[in-house]
Amino acid sequence: MRINDDFTRPVIVHAARQDWIASPAAGVDRRMLFRIGDEKARATSIVRYAPGSAFPRHTHTGGEEFVVLDGVFQDEHGDYPAGSYIRNTPGTSHVPASKGGCTIFVRLWQFRSDDQAQTVRQPGEGQRVPPRAGAAAATLLFDDGREEVRFEDWQPDASVTVENSKGLELLLVSGGLRIGKETLEPQAWVRLPAGMALEAQASHDGARVWIKRGPLMHENVCAF
Repeated sequence: MRINDDFTRPVIVHAARQDWIASPAAGVDRRMLFRIGDEKARATSIVRYAPGSAFPRHTHTGGEEFVVLDGVFQDEHGDYPAGSYIRNTPGTSHVPASKGGCTIFVRLWQFRSDDQAQTVRQPGEGQRVPPRAGAAAATLLFDDGREEVRFEDWQPDASVTVENSKGLELLLVSGGLRIGKETLEPQAWVRLPAGMALEAQASHDGARVWIKRGPLMHENVCAF
């Protein structure tokens, strides 16, 4: 399976308009944004856990990065409510579940082979940094000099520019955005190749976004 696998082209996916696709685990469904592979895949997805659902224990050989969008995600290491950001580095394992149900945004098999920067940010954690023009607040979640990840809160009706020298991904967490002729709603995902700046306008309600800047696929990505 190959979905949005051309990294030279800009991509906008209106995930909330997609149907849910069942996973092998009962009660766990997906909306696929990017994918190379079948069940084992380099993938970016929105994943929904029904109340009481779980995945069997598995190892993330290629790493896992996720944001909890609603509900509470759980594993044997802890509980992660909406607004949590987690990086599980290559070789880590867990039993993901959700007692009350949750939705997450997740990236799989996209870590560098030498990346061992395990990161857990509970809601509100991270480094406050000066916001860009049009933003009310910005929280740095991760920065190792190769990739940078933030939550940003954009002001109502603000026009916002995000420079992009390496590659950029954006997930609309809440509120609304307009990019060119496209009107985005929560769960919308944007990917832009290096050199293409993001030009967006927040809705009347403003916007909360997750932004990742770095290579869209690392040269030393974990071998598949």
